[in-house]
Amino acid sequence: MARPSRPHRWIWSAVSGVVAAAVFLAVAEVLVPLTSPGGGPIVAVGGFVIDVVPRPLKEFAISTFGENDKPALLIGLGLAVLVAAALAGILQYVRRPLGVVLLAFAGILSLLASVTRAGAGALSWIPSAAGTLVGSLVLILLIARLRAWVAASAEPVPQIPENPAAPKPTAAVSRRVFFRTTAVIGTTAVLAGLGARLISAATSSVSAIRDELNLPAPRTTVTVPDGAELGVDGLSPLITPNPDFYRVDTALVVPTIDPASWRLVIDGMVDQRVELSLDDLLAMGLDEYAITLTCVSNEVGGDLVGNAIWLGIPVRDLLAQAGPQQGADMVLSRSVDGYTASTPLESLTDDDLDAILAVGMNGEPLPAEHGFPVRMVVPGLYGYVSATKWLTQLTVTTFADDEAYWTPRGYSAKAPIKMSSRIDTPRIGTPVSAGTVPIAGMAWAQTVGIEQVEVSIDDGEWQPATLSAPLNDDTWVQWKLEWDATPGTHYVTARAVDADGNRQIEERAPIYPNGSTGWQRLLITVT
Repeated sequence: MARPSRPHRWIWSAVSGVVAAAVFLAVAEVLVPLTSPGGGPIVAVGGFVIDVVPRPLKEFAISTFGENDKPALLIGLGLAVLVAAALAGILQYVRRPLGVVLLAFAGILSLLASVTRAGAGALSWIPSAAGTLVGSLVLILLIARLRAWVAASAEPVPQIPENPAAPKPTAAVSRRVFFRTTAVIGTTAVLAGLGARLISAATSSVSAIRDELNLPAPRTTVTVPDGAELGVDGLSPLITPNPDFYRVDTALVVPTIDPASWRLVIDGMVDQRVELSLDDLLAMGLDEYAITLTCVSNEVGGDLVGNAIWLGIPVRDLLAQAGPQQGADMVLSRSVDGYTASTPLESLTDDDLDAILAVGMNGEPLPAEHGFPVRMVVPGLYGYVSATKWLTQLTVTTFADDEAYWTPRGYSAKAPIKMSSRIDTPRIGTPVSAGTVPIAGMAWAQTVGIEQVEVSIDDGEWQPATLSAPLNDDTWVQWKLEWDATPGTHYVTARAVDADGNRQIEERAPIYPNGSTGWQRLLITVT
């Protein structure tokens, strides 16, 4: 049998490295439910990458991939693991034990990421450690089998005897042993890893837990007035359906939280520490609130904004139980995944502001990806300083003494939402027919309300648009203008005016450090 060429040897050594990495991950996945529920090495490393990646890259990921930024990160990590594993196999073949050293180095990194992630337990190091050990042994074994095949192929090929029962040539036996060993180990690793992942997903299903939660009926409900919907095709609905509501957060995997064991702790600069269960919250009575949420990453004309009817309880009622002390000016909210947000204390204690802890969204318990079982919702503040999901702690403190997740990354500690308007229809790149064409969109100026939206065609005079009936000052409104469109290309610009007479800022500003500004201006083709 011919000796495998150098390229073929490198290919099979790379395959050996990939199989060893698959074993590493499979062993870790099998042990994760027993030692560190909530995520294995890939999840831990992914969370670490999210935390340390520079701000411009975060903004690029959100603007490029939107809500798919997490899958994009996982795919990127998967490709990186694949390349590193192949390299480890080649190094182990070319210069032992460099491949094992590389695999061990990756294992140590994943171990450190696992033990330092929020909520890590005393046994969180075991999956990475065990995976590294077993994966290294497999890499040593497979490369040894490959070397045996190469060495046997270099020997003179004996004459094949006529007796079919006679022993096969050594090279053929070595080749077969390598392939069988690689196939058996690789298949076992894939089946074990996928099986462990599926079992873990089935036993920790947030959907099943959420479906069993019965929320009490609200004491008060939101009334939608006549004229709240303008009925224009292509215009965003007044209430954003849960599946369409934007999601931007730092959680690579949605946390699984059992409502029966969930607790909210209120501590810090308070007269007394308070600890509440979900039943304690529900027993206080719930009300409905219509509130629009906006992400600081929302570009001019972007879709990282949504409106929902939330079911919850005012944060001020909970803080009153703890008794904030003199000198405190900030509440640091914390998620179960370690994320933190800094919210001005005055925004949470203002009797005229409906800052709430929400347990329901649009008539059902909070979806898992939107913070089940409890999240914060604060009108007038960008989400990164107010809308903590999977909430577990409120620490009364000061801006001078504490900072939240995004503050050291350059974003403002305080971030009131800026008035904005958006054109939903017609859309750029979608030609419309000449004649009467509705120009329509959304506008919001939270805590103040929208007084007017104006539209300019080809930089001409500003024309007032028709507004929908608002739910309240904390939600967006719809607007429309009937346009007599003529053939050609036209620029359409929109701007808003709030109830205090302030006009939307014209100058363009990026999302960093506290939200974008600017009038949206679209080039529309009329045929």
